[in-house]
Amino acid sequence: MIHVLATIQLQAGQREAFLNAFHQVMPHVHQEQGCIEYGPSIDADSTLSVQTRVGDDTVVIIEKWDSLEALAAHTTAPHMLEYRQKVKALVVSTTVNILQPA
Repeated sequence: MIHVLATIQLQAGQREAFLNAFHQVMPHVHQEQGCIEYGPSIDADSTLSVQTRVGDDTVVIIEKWDSLEALAAHTTAPHMLEYRQKVKALVVSTTVNILQPA
């Protein structure tokens, strides 16, 4: 299994617009072969002192794939190419961590 944490830093005030576009592509991704989990996350409203907030203009995408091959196919899927063009102006930077169980 492959775990992916994609941290998306957005233009100020653009989180809702980004999430709207993301939620439109999610059903297509969930149908991809090898997709186990794929969804956006934002800061939880907690008072836990251990929490490091990502901030109002950041979304973390949490993904699980059954293989690196499935993840590679996802990156070139037509709906993902279209989605990236749709959100390009909203995104400042992206950091992708590809991890495996230890």
